[in-house]
Amino acid sequence: MTAATDRSRRRGGTADRHAWIDYPRRGRRGVRRWIPSWRLVLGGALTGAGAFLGLFALVYSQVDIPSENALAKQESNVYYWADGSHMVSVGTVNRRNVPLDKVPVSLRDAAIAAENADFYSDSGVSLRGIGRAVSSMAGGGEPQGGSTITQQYVKNTYLSQERTLSRKVKEFCIALKLDNRTSKDEILQGYLNTSWFGRGAYGIQAASNAYYGVDVTELDPSRSAFLAALLKGGNSYDPALGAANERRAKERWSWILDRQVELGMMGAAERARYTVFPKPLSRSVSTNLSGQTGYLVDLAKRYVKKRTGLTDADLDRGGYQIHTTFEKDAVRKLERSVRAALDRGLDPEARKEDRHTQVGAASVRPADGAVVAVYGGPDATEHFANNADTSGVPAGSVFKPFVLAAALEHGVRAKDGTTVPVSPESYYDTSGRLSAGVPALGVPGTVPPTPYGLPATLRMATVLSSNTTFRRLGADVGYRRVEDLAVAAGMLRSSMAPHDEEFPLGTSSPSAIRVATSYATFANDGVRHEPYSVTAVVRDGRRLSGLERPQGSRAMGKDVARSMTSVLSKGRLLAGPDRGTDKAGAASVSATDVAGTSTQQNETQRAAWFAGYTSELATAVTLFRSEPGGPLLSLVGLGKEESTRGSLFPTRIWYDYMGSVSATR
Repeated sequence: MTAATDRSRRRGGTADRHAWIDYPRRGRRGVRRWIPSWRLVLGGALTGAGAFLGLFALVYSQVDIPSENALAKQESNVYYWADGSHMVSVGTVNRRNVPLDKVPVSLRDAAIAAENADFYSDSGVSLRGIGRAVSSMAGGGEPQGGSTITQQYVKNTYLSQERTLSRKVKEFCIALKLDNRTSKDEILQGYLNTSWFGRGAYGIQAASNAYYGVDVTELDPSRSAFLAALLKGGNSYDPALGAANERRAKERWSWILDRQVELGMMGAAERARYTVFPKPLSRSVSTNLSGQTGYLVDLAKRYVKKRTGLTDADLDRGGYQIHTTFEKDAVRKLERSVRAALDRGLDPEARKEDRHTQVGAASVRPADGAVVAVYGGPDATEHFANNADTSGVPAGSVFKPFVLAAALEHGVRAKDGTTVPVSPESYYDTSGRLSAGVPALGVPGTVPPTPYGLPATLRMATVLSSNTTFRRLGADVGYRRVEDLAVAAGMLRSSMAPHDEEFPLGTSSPSAIRVATSYATFANDGVRHEPYSVTAVVRDGRRLSGLERPQGSRAMGKDVARSMTSVLSKGRLLAGPDRGTDKAGAASVSATDVAGTSTQQNETQRAAWFAGYTSELATAVTLFRSEPGGPLLSLVGLGKEESTRGSLFPTRIWYDYMGSVSATR
């Protein structure tokens, strides 16, 4: 055997030397057997690149430019009352196409500088953008941005707004073909006419009117830079939506102007003229959203976005049929009751103490959590904040029932560390110990009787809203347990106040909707249903998922809830008709099982409430005084009647409304 033959055998023989893939490598030992040769690496890379190009060529040949049918389908969103009747149509696409020669050069430059600096020289696509999309999808995330103006135009005009890899690939292919067949000016014109700018505005003409009330031809470079900033996201850069938005808008406006200088689109001297941010007009609301309708639509929209994932941009495209839980008759009766009470008791023109008075109210169905009616303010086109869903108004005494409910549910901690069970008839004796049972009047060691000749049990302390008793009871139960029960009943954790000695007295600030929801839990034997305002959303005959009726959860024992109803039924008798409410309203609900309580009058009062329920409906009404953007004002002196301090009005509204609505349910 020759040396060459021996070497050939050691290397695996002649056949092995001519194998297509020498891996693991013959004739190598240890780790070196697994290190590929440069020929293998290069061959693999070329093969992979060829396969990718072949696949891309196949996809490119299969994808063609579809018809421009997306814009032709734009229409309004229709909202329906609970009975299926038409409430309002809103969201008709606010768009009017304009030719590119009507669009100021400053606006074209601003859009290009902001979104795609090399628009006129690129091939219509961004390899970096598609690379990020592939990488993000491979990692389990959503495709990222970075699209060219051409790609954005393709997405707006020919494709859906879904964020999937397949849609991104189609966008890439169509953009390439469109760039080969269409002029850059035509693409830019289409892009500016189809882009969403917020405020329901599609296209630059609609945006110019929505933000500045002028025709697009009247825009100067400063305003143009702001509108170009909105291309990144109308809801993130509209200053009318909050201070954070305004800060972002100013920063991007300034950057876009600087970017134009950097790209040679604007001289430094001209840039120096634009130092003051061109703040747009205040956000406007269509007149068909006047009265309570705007508040109802706002609640429904926010619920739909939360449950379905739809965005404002999606909804502004239109075509959605939104079925709500709002009852037309209940909404109108609640509004009428509020206005009647305020007209009767206030005279803001003659009395400064009556000015800036606001009311918020909400009705929730205990059986399932449906929001039946709200009163958000006098008119949604004039008073934008929804008083039924606002925070910052302390609950006061309407929070105290949840302190008692927590005590009934958990008991209180005794000094020796044991847990003492609690009933509505428990009372604090002179030693500070919470005892069970009703003490005999005059028995030494008990607290003095109340003005009504009854012992100061927890039941009576609730009825009379005893601050002393509830400070002590809240501390004995534990502030965390009180908060947990209130949240379980329906209040939001974010509305809870700090845990100090005033916490049990109602320093937390839940909205009227959340107070009504929490009282509805008492009415529903301790089972809480999350408030909901939309039952279905339909588009193109397809029902969107995510709007199934919320399931109930137990917040407290049935016996605890029924004990609270017993306690609050007596509170209703003392806080309702016997304290000045309309006799007709009180009489109309007197035959039903009504439970409720109100805030009590004091010299520092900043808000007044009445919250209560029947077996069919829970309603909360709040009244406060505040100027736009200012703190709550004192209620002292409010109303023509002396020393009412506002507490009378929520009670009147509640009884008048509940009396009228209960008669027809």
